[in-house]
Parts: sequence; structure tokens; C-alpha cells
Amino acid sequence: MSKRLKTGLILAGAACALLLAAASWYAVTCQEGRLVYPMDFSVYTFQAGDLPMWLAIGALWLYVLVLSALLLRALWRGRRSPQRFTRTLNPRLGLLGFLGFAGFLGFWTYLMGQIFPFAFFTFFGFFGFFYEGKLSHTMRDERYCEEQKEAQLRACRIGFTLLFLLMVIAGQGRAAARTGAVLLAGLGLILGTTLFLSEYFLYRLDRDDPVGGEE
Repeated sequence: MSKRLKTGLILAGAACALLLAAASWYAVTCQEGRLVYPMDFSVYTFQAGDLPMWLAIGALWLYVLVLSALLLRALWRGRRSPQRFTRTLNPRLGLLGFLGFAGFLGFWTYLMGQIFPFAFFTFFGFFGFFYEGKLSHTMRDERYCEEQKEAQLRACRIGFTLLFLLMVIAGQGRAAARTGAVLLAGLGLILGTTLFLSEYFLYRLDRDDPVGGEE
């Protein structure tokens, strides 16, 4: 991935978050909350004032599709041509993790009946690119592969523990809307945390720095 593409992804993500926030504010203040508050789409008719919100939603989905396509392409290339060395990444790609803070927009949009911004918490996992970048062009020998499996196992254990706690907490809720918001936000945070920890633990193990007090 070129430096120009990385910069473009970061700027595009930030632009999508700002566009969504601005469109939501416009819809609430000038359009009586159309497309923000719950509404019956069976009788929906398009109005010119809805255009900013539709553009924001379209830009968000397009950004997600582009990221997904890039990820699938990278996975496909990795399967077709196994590498003796890890891929080369710039640690600054970890700045994409700051997109996760867009998830806090969910606390604002929840009051308007929308919870999808909570899904942005998943982007916190991109902070793991910082540690993956520090291990760029590392030989994938037997030792490295064992450390990678161990790091993923530790991260998954923590993820499953957090998932269990999330289910217990969500089970206490009585309102379906609130429970849905808790589940979406919690799952986003758990997925982001697991992705980040798998790279963090691998970096610590590769540098012979015991994790969790193990020798």
C-alpha cells in the first residue's frame, strides 16, 4: 500500500465522520430530524433537504466497501503467494485507529434513534498497525509463527472474556433499543480490542518481553 493511498484513507475516514456529523446536525435543526429519528419508510418521499443525509450515508458505506475490498485483496494476495517475510507497513498507519473515536458520536445519535455510529469503535483495532509496522519485513520462521499463534490465542481469550461480560450486562436491559446500542458498542470495542492486542502481544513476544508476567 502506497503512502499516498494510506494518507487518502485517513483523510477520507475523517471526512466521512465530519460529513455524517454535519448532515445529522442539519437534519435535526432544519429538517425536523428526517432520516435521523425513526420513521416509516413505507410512506417516505424524497425531499431536497434529505440530500445531505443521503450523501453522508452513501459516503460512509462507500468508505466501508473500499476498506473491505482492500482487506480482501491483501488476504487474497497473501494466500496466493506465501511470504517468507512479514509485509512492510508504515507504523503511522496506526493513526487510522483514531477513527474509532467516531464511535462516540453514537451517544449523540442514540438520542435521535440511530445507533450505527457505535460500529466505529471497531476501528480502534487499527492501532495495531503501529506494532505490525514495527515488525515489518520480519522473517516468518518457526519461532515467529509460534509467537503469532500464542499472541492470537491470548488476544482471543481476553476477547471471549469481555464478550461474556457484555452478554451479562446486556441481559440486564429491558428496553430493546438500549440493549441493541449496548451490544453494538460492546461488540465494536471487543473486536477492536482483540485486533489490537493480537498485534501488541506479538510485538512483545518477538522482542522477548514477557507478557502478563510470564517467564
